[in-house]
Amino acid sequence: YDRLLRIRALRWEYGSVLPNTIQFHMSAEEVEWFNRYKKSLATYMRSVGGEEGLDLTQDIKPPKSLYIEVRCLKDYGEFEIDDGTTVLLKKNSQHFLPRWKCEQLIRQGVLEHILS
Repeated sequence: YDRLLRIRALRWEYGSVLPNTIQFHMSAEEVEWFNRYKKSLATYMRSVGGEEGLDLTQDIKPPKSLYIEVRCLKDYGEFEIDDGTTVLLKKNSQHFLPRWKCEQLIRQGVLEHILS
């Protein structure tokens, strides 16, 4: 039971895609449970947020600013933000982007928040 609670917490920490280093230490049943949990959570978020859904995993802590400066830690490719602008995320590039669009990539290790 304790492992399932930890796996559930991983969904909130890393988003819907777990790093391979974490999945490597999970059994097939645990991976299956994680996938069912993330689908259930996604269904719920779509049902409560109108047309676009409500992403409960964003802004868990109140932000101090709406935009943050980030550095790309690995080549990611094109990343589209709300206004339709596409940003190319290449290793070591720095960008000033909306916080809520970056949080999941920060948790996944693609971006790092640059603190002045």
